[in-house]
Amino acid sequence: MNESPKYALLVPSSLGVRLTPCGGFPAHAATSFDLQVTSAETNAASVASFLGLPVKVLTALVESHPFSARIEADLRGRGMDVEAMVLPQGSPWGWRHQINIADSGSGLRGPRVWNDRAGEAGRALKADAFDLERIFGREGVRMVHLSGLVAAIAPEFCTGVVRCAREHGAAVSFDLNYRASFWEGRQEELRAVFMGIASLSDVLIGNEEDFQLCLGLDGPETGGQGLAGKTEAFKAMLADIRSRFPAASVVATTLREVLDSGRHLWGAIVSDASGTEILKPREISVLDRIGGGDGFVGGLLYGLLKGWDTGRCARFAWACGVLAVNLPTDYAIPAGEEQLWAIWNGNARVKR
Repeated sequence: MNESPKYALLVPSSLGVRLTPCGGFPAHAATSFDLQVTSAETNAASVASFLGLPVKVLTALVESHPFSARIEADLRGRGMDVEAMVLPQGSPWGWRHQINIADSGSGLRGPRVWNDRAGEAGRALKADAFDLERIFGREGVRMVHLSGLVAAIAPEFCTGVVRCAREHGAAVSFDLNYRASFWEGRQEELRAVFMGIASLSDVLIGNEEDFQLCLGLDGPETGGQGLAGKTEAFKAMLADIRSRFPAASVVATTLREVLDSGRHLWGAIVSDASGTEILKPREISVLDRIGGGDGFVGGLLYGLLKGWDTGRCARFAWACGVLAVNLPTDYAIPAGEEQLWAIWNGNARVKR
């Protein structure tokens, strides 16, 4: 590994745009939409980039497309270095960027998300399209983070990046992010890919469904208890994951119970060799729940890159998730570490 890595964090990603109805309307009744650049991986990486750590994104962009220009400008505005395969659109039925329509919900009207990913440029991503030896060998990367979304979209690309990362001593973080629609008809193929990546990962993140469906593990036996009573079962699940995937020094899951669209119970469990940190669910306000998990991941990775202990990482990650769900973007935009510790401490007083 390069002794002075240029990048703290690198994320392989397939990017697109999110359309959110304005004024709290449901999508089918809205006449105007807010547009933002989105991907699970860059959502998570935003915590580190806004807090001053160098971040690099590997992605695919469609040549001369207005969304490509918007994506690149947005990521650079977050302080990220972007390196991309550039694809000609080809025809009106050629390459494009994904479009997500995300209705945030309100009260007992739950959020709804529609994915339009036909012709998605990220599906063309290939490891040999990038000079990975330069990136990992000469420039240097401390940690790679990827999600199950990009791993399902471009499995060969993600596997190649992860293998090169490990060859050069970079850590690997994997947020499993199971999506049934991505796995349909591909279960055997993707199970092998996900098992391979998980076996090389230092950090594994997911909920009980992710670990069961992506890796074939048993879920927690909760006996129908409420969320607050499930912590021991989840703790046992994480211990089982660490025993089956010994390369994973850190395993984490979030705990969420939805009271209504604007009120959730939010907690987390983070486990490593030193022990397990359990954050019992606390009630939080929610503006838009999309991206809360990515915010948690981003905070966890930031803490690990800073060398913090498990408890501090877990609390900071919890606060980053809270910040993300109280912004109209689906990623956290922290003003600084102090703001996030104030969130953890429940201090919402004005700061002048």
